[in-house]
Amino acid sequence: MMGVAASLMLSGGGLSGSPGGSGLRATGGPQLVSIQPIPETDGAMCEWLPASSEGGTLYAALLQRQQDRAATAASSAGTREYADLKPIRWIRDPYAAYSSVAVDPINNEVVMTDENLFQILVYDRTANTPPSAKMTEPKRILAGLHTKIEFQCGLYIDPKTGDIFAVNNDTVDTLVIFDRNAKGNVPPTRELYTPHGTFGIAVDEASEEMFLTLQHDSAMVVFRKYATKDEAPLRLLQGDKTGLADPHGIALDSKNGWIFISNHGAVSSRRPLAQGQEREKANWPLERAQALPGSGRSLPPSIIVHDMKAAGDTPPLRVIQGPKTQFNWPTGLAVDEQRGEIYVANDMGNSILVFNVTDSGDVAPKRMIKGPKTNLASPTGVWVDLKNNEVWAANFMNHSATVYPLNASGDVAPLRMIRSGPLDEPALGIGNPHPVAYDTKREQILVPN
Repeated sequence: MMGVAASLMLSGGGLSGSPGGSGLRATGGPQLVSIQPIPETDGAMCEWLPASSEGGTLYAALLQRQQDRAATAASSAGTREYADLKPIRWIRDPYAAYSSVAVDPINNEVVMTDENLFQILVYDRTANTPPSAKMTEPKRILAGLHTKIEFQCGLYIDPKTGDIFAVNNDTVDTLVIFDRNAKGNVPPTRELYTPHGTFGIAVDEASEEMFLTLQHDSAMVVFRKYATKDEAPLRLLQGDKTGLADPHGIALDSKNGWIFISNHGAVSSRRPLAQGQEREKANWPLERAQALPGSGRSLPPSIIVHDMKAAGDTPPLRVIQGPKTQFNWPTGLAVDEQRGEIYVANDMGNSILVFNVTDSGDVAPKRMIKGPKTNLASPTGVWVDLKNNEVWAANFMNHSATVYPLNASGDVAPLRMIRSGPLDEPALGIGNPHPVAYDTKREQILVPN
Protein backbone atom coordinates (compact mmCIF):
# COMPACT_ATOMS: atom_id res chain seq x y z
CA MET A 1 0.00 0.00 0.00
CA MET A 2 1.38 3.39 -0.92
CA GLY A 3 0.32 6.59 0.83
CA VAL A 4 -0.54 9.56 -1.33
CA ALA A 5 1.84 11.57 0.83
CA ALA A 6 3.84 8.49 1.64
CA SER A 7 6.92 10.12 3.10
CA LEU A 8 6.75 13.72 4.27
CA MET A 9 9.52 16.16 5.07
CA LEU A 10 8.13 18.71 7.54
CA SER A 11 9.85 21.94 8.45
CA GLY A 12 9.13 22.90 12.05
CA GLY A 13 9.99 26.50 11.20
CA GLY A 14 7.06 26.62 8.85
CA LEU A 15 8.46 27.23 5.35
CA SER A 16 6.18 27.31 2.37
CA GLY A 17 6.05 28.63 -1.13
CA SER A 18 3.79 28.58 -4.15
CA PRO A 19 4.49 25.76 -6.63
CA GLY A 20 5.96 28.20 -9.13
CA GLY A 21 7.06 30.81 -6.62
CA SER A 22 10.38 32.35 -5.82
CA GLY A 23 11.20 30.46 -2.65
CA LEU A 24 9.98 29.60 0.79
CA ARG A 25 8.32 31.87 3.30
CA ALA A 26 7.76 31.48 7.02
CA THR A 27 4.21 30.55 8.06
CA GLY A 28 4.69 29.62 11.71
CA GLY A 29 3.54 26.02 11.25
CA PRO A 30 4.67 22.76 9.65
CA GLN A 31 4.42 22.61 5.86
CA LEU A 32 4.91 19.92 3.24
CA VAL A 33 8.24 20.44 1.50
CA SER A 34 9.06 17.01 0.08
CA ILE A 35 7.28 13.87 -1.13
CA GLN A 36 8.96 10.51 -1.62
CA PRO A 37 6.95 7.55 -2.96
CA ILE A 38 7.50 4.34 -0.99
CA PRO A 39 8.27 1.35 -3.24
CA GLU A 40 5.51 -1.25 -3.44
CA THR A 41 6.06 -4.73 -2.01
CA ASP A 42 4.22 -8.03 -2.26
CA GLY A 43 2.98 -7.91 1.33
CA ALA A 44 -0.17 -6.37 2.75
CA MET A 45 1.71 -3.30 3.96
CA CYS A 46 4.55 -1.08 2.89
CA GLU A 47 7.97 -2.47 3.78
CA TRP A 48 9.42 -0.73 6.83
CA LEU A 49 13.01 0.44 6.34
CA PRO A 50 15.37 1.73 9.04
CA ALA A 51 15.89 5.46 8.96
CA SER A 52 19.62 5.01 8.35
CA SER A 53 19.02 3.02 5.16
CA GLU A 54 18.32 6.16 3.17
CA GLY A 55 21.66 7.74 4.15
CA GLY A 56 20.36 11.27 4.43
CA THR A 57 18.07 11.01 1.40
CA LEU A 58 15.31 13.08 2.99
CA TYR A 59 17.65 15.95 3.79
CA ALA A 60 19.06 15.76 0.29
CA ALA A 61 15.50 15.82 -1.05
CA LEU A 62 14.80 18.99 0.90
CA LEU A 63 17.89 20.68 -0.54
CA GLN A 64 17.00 19.47 -4.03
CA ARG A 65 13.47 20.78 -3.59
CA GLN A 66 14.75 24.22 -2.64
CA GLN A 67 17.17 24.24 -5.59
CA ASP A 68 14.38 23.19 -7.95
CA ARG A 69 12.20 26.03 -6.71
CA ALA A 70 15.01 28.53 -7.24
CA ALA A 71 15.52 27.24 -10.76
CA THR A 72 11.80 27.36 -11.43
CA ALA A 73 11.64 30.97 -10.26
CA ALA A 74 14.18 31.92 -12.94
CA SER A 75 11.84 30.69 -15.65
CA SER A 76 8.51 31.29 -13.96
CA ALA A 77 6.94 32.80 -17.08
CA GLY A 78 6.18 29.33 -18.37
CA THR A 79 5.02 27.90 -15.09
CA ARG A 80 1.48 26.59 -15.08
CA GLU A 81 -0.69 28.07 -12.37
CA TYR A 82 -1.97 25.28 -10.15
CA ALA A 83 -4.99 27.40 -9.30
CA ASP A 84 -6.21 26.88 -12.88
CA LEU A 85 -6.17 23.10 -12.62
CA LYS A 86 -9.58 21.42 -12.59
CA PRO A 87 -10.28 18.08 -10.90
CA ILE A 88 -10.76 15.06 -13.15
CA ARG A 89 -13.68 13.93 -10.98
CA TRP A 90 -15.31 14.59 -7.62
CA ILE A 91 -16.24 12.34 -4.74
CA ARG A 92 -18.85 14.38 -2.95
CA ASP A 93 -22.40 14.17 -1.66
CA PRO A 94 -24.59 16.85 -3.29
CA TYR A 95 -27.38 16.48 -0.73
CA ALA A 96 -27.87 17.61 2.85
CA ALA A 97 -26.83 15.19 5.62
CA TYR A 98 -29.02 15.93 8.63
CA SER A 99 -27.08 15.84 11.90
CA SER A 100 -29.56 17.36 14.37
CA VAL A 101 -33.24 18.22 14.48
CA ALA A 102 -35.48 20.50 16.56
CA VAL A 103 -39.18 21.36 16.39
CA ASP A 104 -40.67 24.84 16.74
CA PRO A 105 -44.20 23.91 17.90
CA ILE A 106 -45.46 27.50 18.01
CA ASN A 107 -44.72 28.11 14.33
CA ASN A 108 -45.30 24.48 13.30
CA GLU A 109 -41.84 24.17 11.76
CA VAL A 110 -38.98 21.70 12.01
CA VAL A 111 -35.34 22.78 11.77
CA MET A 112 -32.37 20.63 10.72
CA THR A 113 -28.63 21.20 10.61
CA ASP A 114 -26.73 19.88 7.60
CA GLU A 115 -23.16 18.82 8.38
CA ASN A 116 -22.35 18.04 4.74
CA LEU A 117 -23.15 21.29 2.92
CA PHE A 118 -22.99 23.58 5.98
CA GLN A 119 -26.64 24.66 6.11
CA ILE A 120 -29.55 25.16 8.49
CA LEU A 121 -32.79 24.08 6.83
CA VAL A 122 -36.34 24.95 7.92
CA TYR A 123 -39.38 22.91 6.80
CA ASP A 124 -43.09 22.74 7.56
CA ARG A 125 -43.46 20.28 10.43
CA THR A 126 -46.06 18.26 8.51
CA ALA A 127 -44.01 18.03 5.30
CA ASN A 128 -43.75 14.50 3.91
CA THR A 129 -41.58 13.66 0.90
CA PRO A 130 -43.42 11.28 -1.48
CA PRO A 131 -41.44 8.16 -2.48
CA SER A 132 -41.39 9.34 -6.10
CA ALA A 133 -40.06 12.82 -5.25
CA LYS A 134 -36.36 13.63 -5.29
CA MET A 135 -36.55 15.79 -2.16
CA THR A 136 -38.63 18.28 -0.18
CA GLU A 137 -37.76 21.93 -0.71
CA PRO A 138 -37.15 23.79 2.58
CA LYS A 139 -39.04 26.97 3.44
CA ARG A 140 -35.82 28.74 4.40
CA ILE A 141 -32.10 28.03 4.14
CA LEU A 142 -29.25 29.58 6.09
CA ALA A 143 -25.89 29.04 4.37
CA GLY A 144 -22.76 30.88 3.26
CA LEU A 145 -19.57 32.35 4.67
CA HIS A 146 -21.33 35.18 6.49
CA THR A 147 -23.41 32.71 8.52
CA LYS A 148 -20.35 31.01 10.08
CA ILE A 149 -22.13 27.67 9.76
CA GLU A 150 -19.75 24.67 9.61
CA PHE A 151 -19.95 21.07 10.89
CA GLN A 152 -22.98 21.82 13.05
CA CYS A 153 -23.99 19.12 15.51
CA GLY A 154 -26.09 20.71 18.26
CA LEU A 155 -29.37 22.59 17.79
CA TYR A 156 -31.81 24.39 20.07
CA ILE A 157 -34.95 26.42 19.33
CA ASP A 158 -35.99 29.15 21.76
CA PRO A 159 -39.55 28.16 22.75
CA LYS A 160 -40.68 31.80 23.02
CA THR A 161 -38.97 33.59 20.13
CA GLY A 162 -38.16 30.74 17.74
CA ASP A 163 -34.52 31.89 17.60
CA ILE A 164 -32.12 29.20 16.37
CA PHE A 165 -29.06 28.27 18.46
CA ALA A 166 -26.60 26.14 16.44
CA VAL A 167 -23.27 24.64 17.55
CA ASN A 168 -20.20 24.42 15.30
CA ASN A 169 -18.13 21.36 16.20
CA ASP A 170 -14.92 20.80 14.22
CA THR A 171 -14.23 24.36 13.11
CA VAL A 172 -15.11 28.03 13.75
CA ASP A 173 -15.39 27.52 17.57
CA THR A 174 -18.42 29.78 17.64
CA LEU A 175 -22.00 29.24 18.72
CA VAL A 176 -24.23 31.11 16.27
CA ILE A 177 -27.72 32.40 17.05
CA PHE A 178 -30.13 33.46 14.29
CA ASP A 179 -33.48 35.19 14.29
CA ARG A 180 -36.27 32.75 13.48
CA ASN A 181 -36.97 34.35 10.07
CA ALA A 182 -33.33 34.68 9.00
CA LYS A 183 -32.44 33.18 5.63
CA GLY A 184 -29.69 33.23 3.05
CA ASN A 185 -26.08 34.20 3.59
CA VAL A 186 -26.56 36.53 6.56
CA PRO A 187 -24.43 37.08 9.69
CA PRO A 188 -25.66 35.59 12.96
CA THR A 189 -27.82 37.78 15.18
CA ARG A 190 -25.46 36.93 18.02
CA GLU A 191 -22.21 34.96 18.44
CA LEU A 192 -20.54 33.27 21.39
CA TYR A 193 -16.94 32.07 21.18
CA THR A 194 -16.77 28.51 22.50
CA PRO A 195 -14.04 26.00 23.36
CA HIS A 196 -12.90 23.81 20.47
CA GLY A 197 -14.95 20.69 19.77
CA THR A 198 -18.25 21.89 21.23
CA PHE A 199 -20.97 19.38 20.28
CA GLY A 200 -24.29 19.31 22.15
CA ILE A 201 -26.49 22.08 23.53
CA ALA A 202 -29.30 22.26 26.08
CA VAL A 203 -30.92 25.28 27.71
CA ASP A 204 -32.67 25.66 31.05
CA GLU A 205 -35.18 28.43 30.43
CA ALA A 206 -35.97 28.93 34.12
CA SER A 207 -32.40 29.84 35.07
CA GLU A 208 -31.52 31.12 31.58
CA GLU A 209 -28.43 28.90 31.48
CA MET A 210 -26.97 27.17 28.42
CA PHE A 211 -25.14 23.83 28.69
CA LEU A 212 -22.56 22.74 26.07
CA THR A 213 -20.64 19.46 25.79
CA LEU A 214 -16.98 19.56 24.69
CA GLN A 215 -16.10 16.44 22.75
CA HIS A 216 -12.29 16.48 22.65
CA ASP A 217 -11.67 17.81 26.15
CA SER A 218 -14.29 15.57 27.82
CA ALA A 219 -15.92 18.50 29.55
CA MET A 220 -19.12 20.49 29.89
CA VAL A 221 -19.40 24.26 30.20
CA VAL A 222 -22.37 26.36 31.28
CA PHE A 223 -22.92 29.87 29.91
CA ARG A 224 -25.61 32.45 30.38
CA LYS A 225 -28.25 31.84 27.73
CA TYR A 226 -27.67 35.34 26.35
CA ALA A 227 -23.86 35.27 26.58
CA THR A 228 -22.04 36.86 23.68
CA LYS A 229 -18.59 37.13 22.12
CA ASP A 230 -15.76 36.54 24.66
CA GLU A 231 -17.92 36.03 27.73
CA ALA A 232 -16.59 33.30 30.04
CA PRO A 233 -18.59 30.26 31.18
CA LEU A 234 -20.36 30.31 34.54
CA ARG A 235 -19.30 26.75 35.42
CA LEU A 236 -17.01 23.98 34.18
CA LEU A 237 -17.43 20.22 34.66
CA GLN A 238 -14.20 18.35 33.82
CA GLY A 239 -11.99 15.66 35.35
CA ASP A 240 -11.47 11.92 35.74
CA LYS A 241 -14.26 11.60 38.32
CA THR A 242 -16.98 13.20 36.16
CA GLY A 243 -17.57 10.21 33.87
CA LEU A 244 -17.24 12.47 30.83
CA ALA A 245 -15.57 10.56 27.99
CA ASP A 246 -15.95 12.02 24.48
CA PRO A 247 -19.33 13.57 25.36
CA HIS A 248 -21.79 14.29 22.58
CA GLY A 249 -25.49 14.73 23.26
CA ILE A 250 -26.95 16.55 26.24
CA ALA A 251 -30.49 16.93 27.59
CA LEU A 252 -32.00 18.44 30.73
CA ASP A 253 -34.68 17.18 33.08
CA SER A 254 -35.54 20.51 34.67
CA LYS A 255 -38.31 18.89 36.69
CA ASN A 256 -35.78 16.80 38.64
CA GLY A 257 -32.75 19.06 38.18
CA TRP A 258 -30.73 16.51 36.19
CA ILE A 259 -28.35 16.68 33.22
CA PHE A 260 -28.05 13.68 30.87
CA ILE A 261 -24.90 13.39 28.74
CA SER A 262 -24.07 10.68 26.18
CA ASN A 263 -20.44 9.49 25.93
CA HIS A 264 -18.72 7.60 23.12
CA GLY A 265 -15.95 6.56 25.53
CA ALA A 266 -12.60 8.04 24.44
CA VAL A 267 -10.89 10.05 27.18
CA SER A 268 -7.51 11.21 28.42
CA SER A 269 -6.51 12.83 31.69
CA ARG A 270 -5.39 16.44 31.99
CA ARG A 271 -2.43 17.69 34.01
CA PRO A 272 -3.04 20.69 36.28
CA LEU A 273 -1.73 24.03 35.09
CA ALA A 274 1.79 24.79 36.21
CA GLN A 275 2.39 27.52 38.74
CA GLY A 276 2.00 30.85 37.02
CA GLN A 277 -0.09 29.46 34.15
CA GLU A 278 -3.61 30.78 33.73
CA ARG A 279 -6.65 29.53 31.86
CA GLU A 280 -7.70 31.37 28.73
CA LYS A 281 -10.84 32.49 30.60
CA ALA A 282 -12.51 31.68 33.89
CA ASN A 283 -14.03 28.17 33.81
CA TRP A 284 -12.30 27.42 30.50
CA PRO A 285 -11.49 23.70 30.02
CA LEU A 286 -8.02 22.18 30.16
CA GLU A 287 -7.36 21.45 26.51
CA ARG A 288 -5.23 18.94 24.58
CA ALA A 289 -2.01 20.75 25.40
CA GLN A 290 -2.58 19.69 29.02
CA ALA A 291 -3.21 16.01 28.21
CA LEU A 292 -1.15 13.54 30.23
CA PRO A 293 0.93 11.36 27.86
CA GLY A 294 -0.14 7.73 28.07
CA SER A 295 -3.42 8.48 29.86
CA GLY A 296 -5.64 7.88 26.83
CA ARG A 297 -8.19 5.12 27.24
CA SER A 298 -11.36 3.84 25.62
CA LEU A 299 -14.30 3.23 27.94
CA PRO A 300 -17.64 1.58 27.13
CA PRO A 301 -20.23 4.06 25.82
CA SER A 302 -22.50 5.50 28.47
CA ILE A 303 -25.06 8.03 29.57
CA ILE A 304 -24.15 9.85 32.75
CA VAL A 305 -26.48 11.83 35.00
CA HIS A 306 -25.34 14.93 36.89
CA ASP A 307 -27.03 17.55 39.00
CA MET A 308 -27.76 20.68 36.95
CA LYS A 309 -25.52 22.73 39.25
CA ALA A 310 -22.59 20.28 39.09
CA ALA A 311 -19.13 21.80 38.61
CA GLY A 312 -15.48 20.84 38.95
CA ASP A 313 -14.36 17.21 39.08
CA THR A 314 -17.66 15.87 40.45
CA PRO A 315 -18.78 12.22 40.12
CA PRO A 316 -22.11 11.58 38.35
CA LEU A 317 -25.25 10.77 40.31
CA ARG A 318 -25.56 7.56 38.28
CA VAL A 319 -24.37 5.94 35.06
CA ILE A 320 -26.23 3.90 32.42
CA GLN A 321 -23.63 1.61 30.85
CA GLY A 322 -23.14 -2.00 29.78
CA PRO A 323 -23.99 -4.54 27.06
CA LYS A 324 -27.70 -4.64 27.91
CA THR A 325 -28.06 -0.96 27.02
CA GLN A 326 -27.19 -1.66 23.34
CA PHE A 327 -25.29 1.64 23.22
CA ASN A 328 -23.24 2.00 20.04
CA TRP A 329 -22.15 5.62 19.70
CA PRO A 330 -25.09 7.11 21.64
CA THR A 331 -25.31 10.66 20.37
CA GLY A 332 -28.39 12.91 20.46
CA LEU A 333 -30.58 12.93 23.60
CA ALA A 334 -34.09 14.18 24.38
CA VAL A 335 -36.08 14.05 27.63
CA ASP A 336 -39.84 13.63 28.00
CA GLU A 337 -40.38 15.16 31.45
CA GLN A 338 -44.10 14.30 31.45
CA ARG A 339 -43.50 10.55 31.15
CA GLY A 340 -40.08 10.45 32.79
CA GLU A 341 -38.31 9.02 29.74
CA ILE A 342 -35.08 9.74 27.89
CA TYR A 343 -34.65 9.10 24.15
CA VAL A 344 -31.25 8.18 22.72
CA ALA A 345 -30.17 8.49 19.07
CA ASN A 346 -28.01 5.35 18.86
CA ASP A 347 -25.86 6.23 15.84
CA MET A 348 -24.09 2.98 14.89
CA GLY A 349 -26.96 0.86 16.23
CA ASN A 350 -29.40 2.44 13.74
CA SER A 351 -31.93 2.77 16.53
CA ILE A 352 -33.74 5.07 18.94
CA LEU A 353 -33.52 3.72 22.51
CA VAL A 354 -35.86 4.74 25.33
CA PHE A 355 -35.01 4.53 29.06
CA ASN A 356 -36.58 5.74 32.27
CA VAL A 357 -34.88 8.88 33.57
CA THR A 358 -34.28 7.01 36.85
CA ASP A 359 -32.47 4.06 35.21
CA SER A 360 -28.96 3.18 36.35
CA GLY A 361 -26.34 0.53 35.60
CA ASP A 362 -26.48 -2.13 32.90
CA VAL A 363 -30.18 -1.95 31.98
CA ALA A 364 -31.98 -2.77 28.76
CA PRO A 365 -34.04 -0.04 27.08
CA LYS A 366 -37.74 -0.16 27.97
CA ARG A 367 -38.48 0.05 24.26
CA MET A 368 -36.67 0.84 21.02
CA ILE A 369 -37.38 1.87 17.45
CA LYS A 370 -35.28 -0.31 15.19
CA GLY A 371 -35.53 -2.32 11.98
CA PRO A 372 -35.69 -1.97 8.18
CA LYS A 373 -39.16 -0.40 8.18
CA THR A 374 -38.03 2.49 10.40
CA ASN A 375 -35.67 3.99 7.78
CA LEU A 376 -33.22 4.81 10.58
CA ALA A 377 -29.64 5.10 9.30
CA SER A 378 -27.02 6.40 11.72
CA PRO A 379 -29.39 8.68 13.66
CA THR A 380 -27.35 11.41 15.34
CA GLY A 381 -30.15 13.75 16.41
CA VAL A 382 -33.42 13.17 18.27
CA TRP A 383 -36.19 15.53 19.40
CA VAL A 384 -39.33 14.94 21.47
CA ASP A 385 -42.32 17.04 20.35
CA LEU A 386 -44.67 16.91 23.34
CA LYS A 387 -47.28 19.18 21.75
CA ASN A 388 -47.86 16.74 18.87
CA ASN A 389 -46.80 13.52 20.68
CA GLU A 390 -44.08 12.75 18.15
CA VAL A 391 -40.39 11.88 18.21
CA TRP A 392 -38.04 12.97 15.41
CA ALA A 393 -34.75 11.45 14.26
CA ALA A 394 -32.07 13.06 12.07
CA ASN A 395 -30.49 10.30 9.96
CA PHE A 396 -26.95 11.15 8.90
CA MET A 397 -26.53 8.32 6.40
CA ASN A 398 -29.63 8.42 4.17
CA HIS A 399 -30.56 12.09 3.66
CA SER A 400 -33.67 11.84 5.81
CA ALA A 401 -35.41 12.97 8.97
CA THR A 402 -38.08 10.58 10.21
CA VAL A 403 -40.93 11.08 12.68
CA TYR A 404 -42.75 8.47 14.79
CA PRO A 405 -45.52 8.34 17.39
CA LEU A 406 -44.11 9.10 20.84
CA ASN A 407 -44.96 5.59 22.06
CA ALA A 408 -43.59 3.82 18.95
CA SER A 409 -41.74 0.56 19.52
CA GLY A 410 -40.13 -2.08 17.34
CA ASP A 411 -39.81 -2.13 13.56
CA VAL A 412 -42.36 0.56 12.72
CA ALA A 413 -42.61 2.71 9.62
CA PRO A 414 -42.33 6.46 10.19
CA LEU A 415 -45.45 8.62 10.18
CA ARG A 416 -43.67 11.01 7.83
CA MET A 417 -40.27 11.47 6.28
CA ILE A 418 -38.46 14.56 5.01
CA ARG A 419 -35.72 13.80 2.50
CA SER A 420 -32.99 16.03 1.10
CA GLY A 421 -32.12 13.59 -1.70
CA PRO A 422 -33.39 10.61 -3.71
CA LEU A 423 -34.79 7.67 -1.75
CA ASP A 424 -32.36 5.14 -3.21
CA GLU A 425 -29.18 7.25 -3.05
CA PRO A 426 -27.07 6.61 0.07
CA ALA A 427 -25.14 9.33 1.85
CA LEU A 428 -21.36 9.14 1.55
CA GLY A 429 -20.66 9.88 5.21
CA ILE A 430 -17.74 12.18 4.40
CA GLY A 431 -17.27 14.55 7.32
CA ASN A 432 -14.23 16.81 7.66
CA PRO A 433 -11.90 14.45 5.72
CA HIS A 434 -8.19 14.67 6.49
CA PRO A 435 -5.23 13.62 4.26
CA VAL A 436 -6.29 10.63 2.17
CA ALA A 437 -4.32 7.56 1.15
CA TYR A 438 -4.48 5.32 -1.91
CA ASP A 439 -4.32 1.53 -1.57
CA THR A 440 -2.61 0.48 -4.82
CA LYS A 441 -3.23 -3.23 -4.28
CA ARG A 442 -6.99 -2.91 -3.79
CA GLU A 443 -7.30 0.29 -5.85
CA GLN A 444 -9.19 1.99 -3.03
CA ILE A 445 -9.10 5.52 -1.65
CA LEU A 446 -8.90 5.60 2.14
CA VAL A 447 -10.58 8.64 3.71
CA PRO A 448 -10.16 9.35 7.44
CA ASN A 449 -12.98 11.57 8.76
